[in-house]
Amino acid sequence: MERILEPEAMDTAEEAEGYDAMDHSGPNGAFVERLFELGARGRILDLGCGPAQVPLLICERCPDSTVLGLDLAHHMLRVARRNVAASPHAGRVELLHGDAKSVGLEDGSFDAVCSNTILHHIPDPRPFLREAARLVRPGGALLIRDLFRPATRERLEELVALHAADCDDYQRGLFGASLNAAFTPEELRALADECGLGHAEVVVDTDRHVSLQVRAS
Repeated sequence: MERILEPEAMDTAEEAEGYDAMDHSGPNGAFVERLFELGARGRILDLGCGPAQVPLLICERCPDSTVLGLDLAHHMLRVARRNVAASPHAGRVELLHGDAKSVGLEDGSFDAVCSNTILHHIPDPRPFLREAARLVRPGGALLIRDLFRPATRERLEELVALHAADCDDYQRGLFGASLNAAFTPEELRALADECGLGHAEVVVDTDRHVSLQVRAS
């Protein structure tokens, strides 16, 4: 099945509110658990933080961590600010509007860099992958997790039916489009090798998620 691009930024009020309303608790919890299994600690950067669900989970899981969440979508950041303000961790989460392909911060600024399901939004992910590798300090943890594209349209429809059964038609459409825009594990491996991340491991996590990860040393 060929890759069909999605918009790079989910930047309408409907998209931001619809995404925030979906139940991401299982995948988000597994993502944060993996991040800390990789040795993440200290100052953490979340590239494409969306409504800030992952930064808040990080703070809940690790009281000593602080998180900078960056997102390109103004509407998504509006929802993120609301979620952060309503949480007990507001003092430990900073939100920044910016492009994950060109963050503009110093090399090695973070003890860990993570990204959860934004890779498929980026037409050419090479600048994004190079930026993630640049921003993590030497010996820091890196976790980039995304959906992966199924081989057939039939399999895509099976995944939507299985994992978005309780969602409305709009949310199911979002999920299906994201699957169709994602990279295969083989494509991700080739991209990582090209972008100076040949030492990173590619792990198929679930029937729909794949991770590019580096353990802290």
